[in-house]
Amino acid sequence: MSPLTIFLAKLLGLYCIVAALAMMIRKQSTVATIQALLRDRRKAGGEAEHFDEQQKRRIVVGHNIWSGGALPVLITLLGWVLTIRSAGFLALSPAALSKLVEAMRYEELFYLYMGATLVLGLYLTYAGFSA
Repeated sequence: MSPLTIFLAKLLGLYCIVAALAMMIRKQSTVATIQALLRDRRKAGGEAEHFDEQQKRRIVVGHNIWSGGALPVLITLLGWVLTIRSAGFLALSPAALSKLVEAMRYEELFYLYMGATLVLGLYLTYAGFSA
C-alpha cells in the first residue's frame, strides 16, 4: 500500500471522527451554520475551506487509484465525492441547495449522517494506523 494512501487514511479518518463528534455534540449550532452557509456562500471561505480544497485536489490528482483493495478505492472515491459536492455547492443556487437539504431531510436524519461519517472515520483511522 502506498505511503500516500496510509497518510490520507489517517488524516481523513481522524478528521471525520473529530468533525462528526463535534457536530453531534452541537447539533443545533451545526444545523444553523449549514443553513447560514446555504444562504450566504461567502461565509464558507477561510482557512478551513482552503485546507479542504487542497486535500480534495491532492486526492483527485495524486491518489486516483481504483484498484488494490478497499482502502485505496475508498479514499479515491471520497476525494471524488467531496470534489463533486463542492462543484455542486458552487454551481447550484442557494434556493436549489436549500431544496436539496430539505429533500435529504438533513435536520431530521442528522444523527444518521453524522453516524455514517463517524463509522467512515473509524474505518479509515483503523486501516491507516494498522497498515
